[in-house]
Amino acid sequence: MAEASITENNGDLSKAVSFFKRAEEVAATDNFDYAIDLYIEGLQRAPDAVEEGHKPLRYNALVRQGKGGKKPSMFEKMRHSRGKNPLENMLSTEFLLAKDPDNLTYAEQMLNAAVAGGFKKTAMWIADLIFEANRSADKPSLQTYLLLKDSYSAIEAYAKAASACGYACRLKPDDGVLAGEFKNLSAKLAMQKGKYDQQGDFRDSILDRETQEKYQLQQAAVKSIDFRQQAIADAQQLYQADKSSQNIFKLADAFSDLQNDQGDRDAIKLLEESFEQFKDFAFKKKAGEIKLKMLRRHVRNAKASLETGQQAKETVDIATKRLLAAELEHYRLCMDNYPTDLRLKYEYGVRLMRNQRYDEAIPFLQEARKDLRHRIAAMNKAGLCFFVKGWFKDAIDIFKEAVEEYEIKDDDIAKELRYNLARAYEQQGQIEEALELYRKVAQIDFGYKDVKIKVDKLRNIGQ
Repeated sequence: MAEASITENNGDLSKAVSFFKRAEEVAATDNFDYAIDLYIEGLQRAPDAVEEGHKPLRYNALVRQGKGGKKPSMFEKMRHSRGKNPLENMLSTEFLLAKDPDNLTYAEQMLNAAVAGGFKKTAMWIADLIFEANRSADKPSLQTYLLLKDSYSAIEAYAKAASACGYACRLKPDDGVLAGEFKNLSAKLAMQKGKYDQQGDFRDSILDRETQEKYQLQQAAVKSIDFRQQAIADAQQLYQADKSSQNIFKLADAFSDLQNDQGDRDAIKLLEESFEQFKDFAFKKKAGEIKLKMLRRHVRNAKASLETGQQAKETVDIATKRLLAAELEHYRLCMDNYPTDLRLKYEYGVRLMRNQRYDEAIPFLQEARKDLRHRIAAMNKAGLCFFVKGWFKDAIDIFKEAVEEYEIKDDDIAKELRYNLARAYEQQGQIEEALELYRKVAQIDFGYKDVKIKVDKLRNIGQ
């Protein structure tokens, strides 16, 4: 642990250490709720203590979730809904996030508060978590990328800000304002790099900082090979000194951050060996996530080199089949080990569906409807399963219920739900109902899929 450091935003680490140590001891006895309280108490005294406070809290929150820990109660949500200042807001939302680790809304609120309070290390850490979650999502959120762009820019992390803006541009390629912002951020990044060059070697300036800061900076999007190797060396040193769960995960992340197959294999091997030694499924889960990341990279690389020849298409097909099979097995194992986690039931149901095992997918998607975060998505996927099976009346019932429940009427989810309901009506022969829905989608987004063709076709049928 680093010696006490007192700064404007990091507070007094020496006063926080006792809370962090006690939190670790309590968490080891599975008293996670008390541990969360202790971490929050410590972070009130050292708000920017990422390595000592925020990361261990996050780790124990995930373990708590895996062991069936409950989400925050309504009383806890009300109690932690608003603070008097950015620090209170940050820690209130972090408390809620610790009890519901997959809730990106809490994470985004925490990021806003960290930026407002000037807690740069914390803002960078939570922003990186959000960035990775959004990139890994089936349907990344444009608004999340825009939030990340603004947040990274506010803390002068221009490399990450430009990266987030780049992803936003991919989702909205015709947006001239976004394109202009990307150019502006790229210019700021160039100026920032120029300042480092004038002051001396950038890598040396990083290596002179605390070990914790080196690991924090490792998360940046643009990293040199030298720095990544240095990060591995630092993580290995920590691991050799103390083979704790936290240090095992740090070393695995450092290996995987090389972003190549060998680094991922080294990370997976470390985690698999740790699982065999400690029998903690968290290691197995992390190994599976890294394997999926590696296989997704294989699919992206295959698609990038895709040509018109059959051999290139076969390469993409093989890589995709491997990914689908690995995802199915990963989420099956996770669901078996965390049977109360409805999010995993949803993910497993989606993977069964992608493997065209519709009858098996439906019960899991129906169970996942109980989770409000995935209720609409689970209904949509279940409706598609019934649609593919030819059970159009059942698909209509499900899509219609989802349309009525979903409050937003003009976003991508709303358009997809109405489009799918229209398709089911069309297949059932209810042309008027289908045409009305296709028209409503066209009024919102005339270029959405093939709605204009559908409207013309069904209007001709009705004439």
